[in-house]
Amino acid sequence: MAIGRAIVRSPGVFLFDEPLSNLDASLRNRMRVELAELHQRLETTMVYVTHDQVEAMTLADCIVVMNAGRIEQMGKPMALYQRPETLFVAGFIGSPKMNLIEGPLAAAYGATTLGIRPEHLEVSREQGEWKGRVRFIEKLGADAFAYIDSEQAGPLTVRLSGDIELNHGDTLFMTPQQAQLHAFDADGQRLPDDAVRQRSSSRESTLNH
Repeated sequence: MAIGRAIVRSPGVFLFDEPLSNLDASLRNRMRVELAELHQRLETTMVYVTHDQVEAMTLADCIVVMNAGRIEQMGKPMALYQRPETLFVAGFIGSPKMNLIEGPLAAAYGATTLGIRPEHLEVSREQGEWKGRVRFIEKLGADAFAYIDSEQAGPLTVRLSGDIELNHGDTLFMTPQQAQLHAFDADGQRLPDDAVRQRSSSRESTLNH
């Protein structure tokens, strides 16, 4: 009703403050489509505040990610997804969240924290760079998410095909796609991609020898 009352006034800008937060999941999904169509039809600027990153990714032309009143990053949804500039953005954008790895493995890439998305881990039952044990499999139809305890990287989430046959306790080997690694310093700022690639190439050369 509030949205309807605003529309008839033909405003220059719509301001939405978490308008879907009190709806159930099914209605929320339907309303996201309705709002997207409304935006296209009215051709009016909409400023939409939300803590739901799915809403942000699906509705926005431009996302402004804020943390404690400070702008962390702004840009097109896929630009933020593919190249988060801070650790906060890396952990906020994406469902399931980016895997964030600390300790010696991150240090080997010259980073305090190393990030890799679940879909960018290649999985094998025979060999790979990281070894782990399956804790839980979440099957969602076409996709499945495996939650794994890795000896080298700690807890990881991996996106797999929904028809994969896995059980609790199974051993898997994972190899990160080197071009999809994200490295962050102690202040949570993104490290230059060239520096990460150089470290990656150096590690591969060492492993081959």
